[in-house]
Amino acid sequence: MSKTTKKQKKIQEMLEGFEQPTSAVEAIKKLQEISKETAKFNETVECHFRLGIDVKHADQQIRSTTVLPAGLGKEVRVCVIAKGPKANEAKEAGADEAGAEEIIEKISGGWFEFDTLIATPDCMGMLGKLGRVLGPKGLMPNPKTGTVTLDVASAVKDAKAGKVEFRADKQGMIHCPIGKIQFASEDLVKNYATLADAILRAKPASAKGTYIKSLYLTTTMGPGIKLDAKNVAAEVKELV
Repeated sequence: MSKTTKKQKKIQEMLEGFEQPTSAVEAIKKLQEISKETAKFNETVECHFRLGIDVKHADQQIRSTTVLPAGLGKEVRVCVIAKGPKANEAKEAGADEAGAEEIIEKISGGWFEFDTLIATPDCMGMLGKLGRVLGPKGLMPNPKTGTVTLDVASAVKDAKAGKVEFRADKQGMIHCPIGKIQFASEDLVKNYATLADAILRAKPASAKGTYIKSLYLTTTMGPGIKLDAKNVAAEVKELV
């Protein structure tokens, strides 16, 4: 039988009397209090949604993006696969790397010094051979997430500003970061509301019954705090 650590005991003590499910505002405040007492680094705050969808049906698969107003609290390295003027446009917009054949050759050789990969439509053919490498890492550009586009400048700026992708897995779960625990609580609340609003808007027309079945906020090493799933839409409407 596993032994309860001092940290776990401290977390349990700090959660005593704290009613759940609760609101996002109260959950974030409590997570910040706990992290301040128990964590030795700037933890990531995460949202975990369990949705009432059946991803076996193509029309109930959810995959989209949104830009968090307060960002993610980390520097995002952006690489763009584009030729000529579009490559220059990407660099001017702040891309860390931009080019065509030379970049693809580097990636083929095992180079992955980037967090987001953006490509123009005319360069997707060249990227095809890297699908088996980029796909499992979640780095393959996709029109659904805005990473295959001619407007590379906007794509680069969005990625740098805190654009996040959310996607339902095989169990109908969405896991997504919303920033760092040391953000101002107001910024975390804004980021949460923006993400939740985007997920609500992404509800498939064919999905029946309860859409958001459960919702938790947590941190890298902290506890999961349950939110009131029935009140998500109303709360988000007030916060956005």
